[in-house]
Amino acid sequence: MGSTPQPRRGNTRQRIQDVALELFAEQGYEKTSLREIAEQLDVTKAALYYHFKTKEDILVGIFEDLNRPIEDLIAWGAAQPRTLETKKEILSRYSEALDGAAPLFRFMQENQATVRELSIGMTIKNRVLALVDLITDADAPITDQVRCFSALFTMHAGMFALKDVDGDPEEKRKAVLEVAVELVTRAHDPGSDR
Repeated sequence: MGSTPQPRRGNTRQRIQDVALELFAEQGYEKTSLREIAEQLDVTKAALYYHFKTKEDILVGIFEDLNRPIEDLIAWGAAQPRTLETKKEILSRYSEALDGAAPLFRFMQENQATVRELSIGMTIKNRVLALVDLITDADAPITDQVRCFSALFTMHAGMFALKDVDGDPEEKRKAVLEVAVELVTRAHDPGSDR
């Protein structure tokens, strides 16, 4: 995946989101104006205002679009038995969802303070906690709880830690997923290895 997000649909609203996210990631959320977004798109500010009144509106729209698969995953996972196979499937699907949301996560990494201040910051935190809950047994010892939390952290950190490492992006994604699965497997059945 290159650094420029690929348009997901051809409509104006989507183009605004794609260009805004690119500018937010390049120069920071605070330093990007609606005027710059409009200029980059070669549209008037009025055309931009028709779709979004504020930068936060744009960001929330991007977030909702890119994170819909994660919402669907949480709902799916909540309806499944808490087996190791289910947990592995949750991690696998989450890995794919993260891959699709890579531009948003790059933005969030570069603009952490801003994200914390915006409404999406708490939503993101709650979604991660919901996923941790789905892969952690309720009566798990604290070390296994840490393993499950670390599995998700590994998936997030792996996106950034490996982005500048040479190699096939899909192989890197699979390597990160493998480590996350090992952590959850060990937590699910502590006597299963070593």
